[in-house]
Amino acid sequence: MLSKAIETALNNQIKIEAESSQIYLAMACWAEVKGLEGVASFMYAQSDEEREHMLKLVKFVNERGGHAKISELSAPNVTFTSFKEMFEKLFEHEVFVSQSINDLVHISLEERDYASHNFLQWYVAEQIEEEAVARTILDKINLIGDDKGGLYLFDRDIENLTVTSASAEGLQ
Repeated sequence: MLSKAIETALNNQIKIEAESSQIYLAMACWAEVKGLEGVASFMYAQSDEEREHMLKLVKFVNERGGHAKISELSAPNVTFTSFKEMFEKLFEHEVFVSQSINDLVHISLEERDYASHNFLQWYVAEQIEEEAVARTILDKINLIGDDKGGLYLFDRDIENLTVTSASAEGLQ
């Protein structure tokens, strides 16, 4: 059974995950109209993944006797000055999501809700990976600089980007 504090915090995280999906979707649209098909494909896939994260939370809340709430979402930014700025915003957002997950874990420990704490460990590991991917992408963008050929190769290669974080290695 979920306490009201945990239920409220989990419902807030549901909204954050839904907004994350929308943010990635807006980035996919921006990239697609700029001719960055690889970046767009990457962002569409990330948007789907964030929606899955949201649904996992929805099901958890409902299964534990709570009531998952689907709320109004804030509109995402839909324009960027460059693809580098877009990925910087993405990284900043992932850091924000990580902090939100950490806050949730803290609440679960305060409430002595070890089932929720255990459930949330998947999100902790996932956020380590999300931040690692965003950092890797920013590192590659910084290497490219203003090289148009580098941007072409980056756009082609991002669809196949794989980053294995230290937290994921222990899970294999």
